[in-house]
Amino acid sequence: MIQPGKSIRTFIGSKNFSESCKFYETLEFELHQHGKGFAYVSISPGIGFYLQDYYNKDWCENTMVFLEVDNLKAYLAKIKSLYLPDKFPGVKVSEIRKDSWGDEFFIHDPAGVLWHIGVFKT
Repeated sequence: MIQPGKSIRTFIGSKNFSESCKFYETLEFELHQHGKGFAYVSISPGIGFYLQDYYNKDWCENTMVFLEVDNLKAYLAKIKSLYLPDKFPGVKVSEIRKDSWGDEFFIHDPAGVLWHIGVFKT
């Protein structure tokens, strides 16, 4: 390896940048604006992504992000308490699905980006 990395951050698009910013703020992510139509969105120190004011249906609807959490049931309960589908058109929240590697549930953001929220079996 040439040099160890410090972080890795993906870029995701938004159909409506303002609405996506509100969506992620509702999820209690922190937005750090970096100019018009561009923000770093973080959930904790060192964990985040870049949100941009750019929409391509095929790209957004084929983007997936995995967020590992400690307590999946509690995280889902918190998400459900936010009533995201009632506040943001196109947003979907699934129930927990069990798999051989662990458990997860899904959130589709306003642009169609698919979030996997899960825990790995130990």
